[in-house]
Amino acid sequence: MKIIYTDVLVVGGGLAGLRVATGVQERGHRTIVLSLVPPKRSHSAAAQGGMQASLGNCAMGWGDNEDIHFEDTVKGSDWGADQQVVRMFVNTAPKAIRELTHYGVPWNRVRKGKHEAIINAQKVLIEERDEAHGLITARDFGGTKKWRTCYTSDGTGHSMLYAMDNKAHEDRVMIHERMEAMALIHKDGRCYGVVARNLMDGEIVAYVAKATTIATGGYGRIYAVTTNAIICQGTGQALALESGVATLGNMEAVQFHPTAIVPVGILTTEGCRGDGGVLRDVDGYRFMPDYEPEKKELASRDVVSRRMIEHIRKGKGVPSRYGDHLWLDITILGREHIEKNLREVKDICENFLGIDPAEEWIPVRPTQHYSMGGIRTKHTGESQTMKGLYACGEAACWDLHGFNRLGGNSVSETVVSGMLVAEYISDFCDSPQSSIDISTAVVEAFIRAEKEKIHRLLTHEGGEDAYVLRREMESIMMEKVGIFRNGNDLQEAVERLERLLVRSRNITVSRSKSYAANPALVIAYRTQKMIKVALTVAYGALLRTESRGAHAREDYPMRDDVNWLKRTITSWPDPERTLPTVTYEPIEISHMELPPGFRGYGKKNIIENRQSAIQQAKIDAIRNELLKHGADRFEIQNALMPYEHLLPEKYRGRNERLYERFDDEKAKQ
Repeated sequence: MKIIYTDVLVVGGGLAGLRVATGVQERGHRTIVLSLVPPKRSHSAAAQGGMQASLGNCAMGWGDNEDIHFEDTVKGSDWGADQQVVRMFVNTAPKAIRELTHYGVPWNRVRKGKHEAIINAQKVLIEERDEAHGLITARDFGGTKKWRTCYTSDGTGHSMLYAMDNKAHEDRVMIHERMEAMALIHKDGRCYGVVARNLMDGEIVAYVAKATTIATGGYGRIYAVTTNAIICQGTGQALALESGVATLGNMEAVQFHPTAIVPVGILTTEGCRGDGGVLRDVDGYRFMPDYEPEKKELASRDVVSRRMIEHIRKGKGVPSRYGDHLWLDITILGREHIEKNLREVKDICENFLGIDPAEEWIPVRPTQHYSMGGIRTKHTGESQTMKGLYACGEAACWDLHGFNRLGGNSVSETVVSGMLVAEYISDFCDSPQSSIDISTAVVEAFIRAEKEKIHRLLTHEGGEDAYVLRREMESIMMEKVGIFRNGNDLQEAVERLERLLVRSRNITVSRSKSYAANPALVIAYRTQKMIKVALTVAYGALLRTESRGAHAREDYPMRDDVNWLKRTITSWPDPERTLPTVTYEPIEISHMELPPGFRGYGKKNIIENRQSAIQQAKIDAIRNELLKHGADRFEIQNALMPYEHLLPEKYRGRNERLYERFDDEKAKQ
C-alpha cells in the first residue's frame, strides 16, 4: 500500500487551494495539492465579473472603505454572516488585490478625464480624477453602495487563476493532477489526510499530513441546470459528511444567478447589468424598476432571481421550447464596450446561442450558481469538530456569506481566505499539536475500506444504474428545492431522495469493469456522495420554516429573527441512516456590530427580534459618545466589535486610499 507523507495537504487546485498552498509553502511547510484537473482548468476560471475590494480609485467608488463594504456584505447575507469574519474579509481584500497585481493579474485601470457610462439605462458622463489615472478601477455590482468590483474585462477568474497557478509553480508547490480524494483519514477527532484515487490508473493512495485543507468548491451539480463546472459535485462537503465527525453549515443556502443563458445554463456575468444592461420581458418592457425602484437590476442576486420568476409567473416570460425565459439587453452598451469589457459574454452568445449580443437580446433565466453552505469552520478555517481539518473558499461555511452572497465577494473570498487560512495552518504546523500520531495500520485500514467499496461496485451484478439515480436526483433538486420552496415540495424531495440513497447502496457498474480510467465507476461512487449532499440541502430547507436570503419559503415568507437567527449544522454520524443529524448554532445579536434590519431592497417581511433595537441603541450610544471625543472610524469600529486580534499579524495594517492616507506610526496600529 502506497502512503505519501507531507506537511500540508490541499484538496482542490482552484484559487482558494492554490493560495493556501503558496502561503504555507512560503512559510517553509512542504505542500501537496490534489486536483481532479490541471489547476488552470479549475472552475475558478469561470468567474467573469470581478473581485470586490474597497480601493475607491474610480469616481463612482470614491469614498468607499471597509465600513461600507462590511455593511453591504452583512445586508447581502440577510444577517446570516459571521460579522467578525466579514470584518476580517473586508480588511484583507484590498491587500489581496494588490498582491495579485504583483503576481501578474492585469486589472483594468482608471483613465483620467471624461468618459461615458450607462447608468439606469441612460448615458452618463463620468469624470475621473487625474491622480487616479493608472490605478485599479471598478464596476458596479448588485447589492453595493459603491462601485467596488475590480475586474479584468469579463475574464477576472481566468486571469487570477493563471497568475496563482504560475505563482504555485514558482514556489515549487507539488501538484498531483487527476487525483480524487475519496475519504478523510481520521482518528479520535483528528484529521490526518485523505485516501485518494488516481483517475488515470485507478491506484488507491493515502496522503498523510499534519494539516489537510478542503478547497473543492461548491455542490451545484446536484441540480439539473447549473452554471457550475461538471467537477463541482460537492466532493469536499461529502468527505466531511461521511467522516461522521466534521460538520457542515447552512447547506440549504443555495444561490441562483439571475442571468444564465437558456437552455444550457452558462453564466453571463453580473457585469452585464453592472455596466448598464437591463432585463426585459416578452413585451420588451424593462420590469425591474417596478419591483425594485432603487436598486433595479442591481439588487442582490437572490432578490433579482425571485423577481424574475415572479414576473414569469405573471405570464410575462418569453415562450420557448425550453420553457419561459426573459431577455438580458446589453445592446445599449454599444459594440465597442462589449468587445472590450464583455468579450467572453460575446463569445458565449456566439458559440452557444448563435447571436451577436451587440445586436440581439440574450435569453436568460435564473439558474443554480453558488453554494453558501459548506464545511463549518472557525474563523481560522479549521473545522469546529475535527482537529487538523481546514476548509476555505466555496467548500467552506466560514461564514462570510450567510444566506446570500454578493457578486464579486466569492472570487475575493477565495484569495482572502486562502491568505488567512495559510497563516493559521502554518502556525498550527509550527506547534507541537500538529505531530502525526497515527499508525500505519490505521492508515492501511482506510485504504482497504476504499478498495473494498470500489471492488463491490465493479463486481456487484443486477443492481441500480448510477446514471438513472443521478438524473432523478438532479430533477428532484431542480423542481422541488429551487428558488421558491414550500413544505409539500420539500417533504416530497426529502422522501424521494431518501429512497434514492437506499437504492444507491445497490449500484452496479455495468458499462466497464476496469479499475483504471473508468467514467462509469466515477459516476457510481460520486452519485452515492452527491445524494447525501442533496439530502442535507433538502432536509435543511424543510426544517427551516422562514425565508432568509436565497432560502425563500412560500409558506413561510417572513424572515424570522426571533426563532431562526441561527445556522444549520449538519452531520452524518450513522452511515446506515437515511437522514443527516441536524442541530443549530445561534447567531447572537449582542455580538453584532450591525444588528438585523431591512436590507434596503427586496420585500420587508421581517419578524423582528426586540434584541435588535436594544443592540442598535447600544451601538448608537457608543458611537455618539466616541464622536464627541473626536474618535476616528477605526476607533469607533474597534469599540463596537473588535476583530483585528483575530487576523494574522502580517495582515492587520490599515488600507490607504487616495483620500485616506496614514502616517507610518498610525498605519501600524
